[in-house]
Amino acid sequence: MKQKKKKSPDLSEVVDQAVQEKLGHEQLRPGQEEAVTAVLEGRDTLAVMPTGAGKSAIYQIAGALIPGATVVVSPLIALQRDQVEAIAEENVGDAALVNSTLRAAEREEALDEFEEGATEFLFLAPEQLANEEMLARLQAVKPTLFVVDEAHCISEWGHDFRPEYLRLGAVVETLAHPRILALTATASPPVQQEIVERLGMREPQIIVRGFDRPNIRLAVEGFADEEEKREELVARVLDAPKPGIVYAATRRHTEELAAALCQQGVNAVAYHAGMAAGERARIQEAFMSDAVDVIVATTAFGMGVDKPNVRFVYHLDVSESVDAYYQEIGRAGRDGEPAEAILFFRREDLNLRRFFAASGQVDADQMERVAEVVQDADGSLAIAEISEEVDLSKTKVTVALSRLEEVGAVDVLPTGEVVATVEEDVAEAAEEAAEAQENLRKFARSRIEMMRAYADMRDCRREYILNYFGEGYAPPCGNCDNCEAGLVIATSSAAQPFPVKSRVEHKEWGSGMVMRYAGDTMVVLFDSVGYRTLAVDLVVAKDLLTPAA
Repeated sequence: MKQKKKKSPDLSEVVDQAVQEKLGHEQLRPGQEEAVTAVLEGRDTLAVMPTGAGKSAIYQIAGALIPGATVVVSPLIALQRDQVEAIAEENVGDAALVNSTLRAAEREEALDEFEEGATEFLFLAPEQLANEEMLARLQAVKPTLFVVDEAHCISEWGHDFRPEYLRLGAVVETLAHPRILALTATASPPVQQEIVERLGMREPQIIVRGFDRPNIRLAVEGFADEEEKREELVARVLDAPKPGIVYAATRRHTEELAAALCQQGVNAVAYHAGMAAGERARIQEAFMSDAVDVIVATTAFGMGVDKPNVRFVYHLDVSESVDAYYQEIGRAGRDGEPAEAILFFRREDLNLRRFFAASGQVDADQMERVAEVVQDADGSLAIAEISEEVDLSKTKVTVALSRLEEVGAVDVLPTGEVVATVEEDVAEAAEEAAEAQENLRKFARSRIEMMRAYADMRDCRREYILNYFGEGYAPPCGNCDNCEAGLVIATSSAAQPFPVKSRVEHKEWGSGMVMRYAGDTMVVLFDSVGYRTLAVDLVVAKDLLTPAA
């Protein structure tokens, strides 16, 4: 691993002075300062910090100090507006946004000012970068900093994956690889790795800070009966301080539970992607303004929502992964006051997540059909054209292209169109892509098993989650149900044959990283098959693992 460059005193003074003059703060927090310094030293940088930790200050100060313009890719129009308004209150430079809600004349004016150097920060949605004219105008400006906000959207393992983010790496190269700053609130090691790879980050500085949210009480309540589980959740919502969020896996569950809460006198409303955009916006605004006490939602609700006084996040259904779960419960207690996160768990609920994980799969024959269409084309093809030609949904075509790109059979251009990279046996490429997808399926199943382990565990839940994200923690936390009940299992360093975060090799599963120990078991994150829990005594007795070379 490349050693971190030592920060020069001169650079530190420059950053501190800029923070005082431009933001009116005495100094940055440790994670913020480290990220700004890395960018100023010319490093591609990934900063993983919780919402409320001031990620926007990183690109504001870095952009203000680096000569040249800054492009910020942000996925939500409402989030872009908030960020532009926040910059207007600071002294870091002018900001503008270009999106589909603006009139053509407004978009043109914003781009003209950016080209003339009157605007430091230009906010774009990833979809805007598929426009050839937009790319050409950005090339002419030669931005020196390329910021990707909500960077987990790049990763198929990150919550809220968006295929539009897949081409950002190609966009970066088209712009002659300006410094990259990727920002996200939640990213486990596999998500971090995929962000780095998809963006083409060069020798990146990865900064992970502040995953612990000690004010959120963590708990799991188990049930054998679905009706009993729902009744208990309703009862807990009735007693809990408001406002709060309840997450459910399906649209039907959100509507049923919201109706049940309303019948009990709770001011509750459902929210899901099946609603019209205007209705979703109205519901979200009502919740944000405290006109609604409880929102019962699918994961369609949450990105860009920063409501400080959410007192609880309850889950009717188990999340697809610890990544998703921690991002969802992280919307509670952002004001630092006590909050509660409870998973209402029934073992059968895991079957729904396993079903979702298996859906959308593309088999080898379908991979081959997609590869043939791309290879037989005279030039580049749009995903919609490929979808029509092979009679598959755009979603399945996107999955197939992602796998084919991994094995080097196709290339996704900055415009979102696709070309074949080499003339080769498409059947062989399709088989490789199908094998890659099978590994991803195993990985997805392993992530569900990590949620099952979280629900079943008898030791500190906070330690478990923080270990999952690569942070150490010494239990007991004193604010989870297991620690409160005195159930925490002490671990001994003598029972740890390999250090946490060390790389190991398994004869069948290949290379992996040791993530945590719990009692007499250890969890290893394998590159090919995901998370596996192993008995430490068997690992030692049968030499199941060896140190990676």
